[in-house]
Amino acid sequence: MTSQTITAASSGSRLLGDLTVNRIGFGAMRLPQTGEALTAGAVPRDRDAATRVLRRAVEAGVNHIDTAAFYFSPLRSANELINRALAPYPDDLVIATKVGPGRDPSGPWLPHATPEQLRGQVEENLRQLGRDHLDVVNLRIVGTDSIAEGFGALAELRRAGLIRHLGLSNITPGHLAEAQAIAPVVCVQNMYGIGVRPEHDEFVRACGEQGIAFVPFYSIAGTGRQAGTRGTESDELLAVARAHGASAAQIRLAWTLHQGAHVLAIPGTGDVRHLDANVAAGALRLTDGELAALDRLHRRGA
Repeated sequence: MTSQTITAASSGSRLLGDLTVNRIGFGAMRLPQTGEALTAGAVPRDRDAATRVLRRAVEAGVNHIDTAAFYFSPLRSANELINRALAPYPDDLVIATKVGPGRDPSGPWLPHATPEQLRGQVEENLRQLGRDHLDVVNLRIVGTDSIAEGFGALAELRRAGLIRHLGLSNITPGHLAEAQAIAPVVCVQNMYGIGVRPEHDEFVRACGEQGIAFVPFYSIAGTGRQAGTRGTESDELLAVARAHGASAAQIRLAWTLHQGAHVLAIPGTGDVRHLDANVAAGALRLTDGELAALDRLHRRGA
């Protein structure tokens, strides 16, 4: 299912704080490089190709882009590609970024950021994107330690006007409760998809009940993570795909969006054809029987 008449608006819209976004967005992680993302040996993507993808995304109605200053490869930074391709930015474009982990310019990951380093990361995102404030900043968590100090530092930057809204990434329900005692949380970004973390189903629902957008990552790649999809798809999923004239990846995206009106998708790609297919997935409407079959597959962890 790929049609250039379908736009991201077909997926419906959702408030992200006080910002309205279409539920199909775009993740910029794969934009700076080809092959496996976020590795020191990543091969830089052609700048013109990256620019075409970004401009096509906006033409197709995508108004929610997820990025980070640590999305880079030799010669390419996702933020600076976004800036060069899209600035001056459309009025309705919402750019969400992440802080917390850092990467040395040569590629290796650095330890967790201190409150002072978090401010530096926010300022670096502002510089690279050419903005005077950031629409959404997600605190990316690694581990289960308290996030109060780091989230509190971002809350101060929000009060100072450098950040409009705050979110959390890679968290537990306990982290969310801890953050909400400090400042409002508009979104949660966690790995989730068919067969990926079925134990988080209740957390996904709870976010919706609290008016918090849930933004799954790796909803197509699943446990393949940065390397992309692995292995063959199940007969159940392929049967649903055939019924809709769609790809398995499109069905995975559609199932994710069917988990609640508060769920947003941010599939990433460096290919215009894949981008169009991802946008088209937002128009897919699965039947109750198809959803039941995919839910069973999900609970099996497949």
